[in-house]
Amino acid sequence: MDFDLAIIGGGPGGYTCAIRAAQLGLKVALVEKRSTLGGTCLNIGCIPSKALLESSEHFYGATHKLSKHGVDFSSVTLNLSQMMKRKEDIVKELTSGVKFLMNKNKIQVFNGFASFKNINELEIVGDEGSKKSLSSKNFVIATGSEPTQLPGLDYDEKNIVSSTGALSLSS
Repeated sequence: MDFDLAIIGGGPGGYTCAIRAAQLGLKVALVEKRSTLGGTCLNIGCIPSKALLESSEHFYGATHKLSKHGVDFSSVTLNLSQMMKRKEDIVKELTSGVKFLMNKNKIQVFNGFASFKNINELEIVGDEGSKKSLSSKNFVIATGSEPTQLPGLDYDEKNIVSSTGALSLSS
């Protein structure tokens, strides 16, 4: 498969680059290792954090501030599973929007881990181990971020959590 531009990374840097390049008439491929586009920001970072912060602010307001306005509750409880569901719904809506934009702009999306075979060719290995190759005249590497582990403090996502794990706690 020959492309004018292949982008590795489907986060905010990668998908906006892909859209603009397609708008300028280039044949564009976008490679993302996750099953959804949007990178760390939309999937496990900024957006989920902000969704949980907004819910937490509402809870705090109901328990600490509304009585000053004459609004009294006999009890306020936190429904963490509903809070997490709302967060997931927001993430799903936004990542679906990015997928829509890829389709609208005729950008071919490949899911898998990309590595260079040579200066003009990528190998993409999918979750199930399948391999695909694509060639391109130009490349953009927009691979984003990952949490950094501290030496001797391995993430078990129970007692020692990464930023990703912190956004998926059940209690």
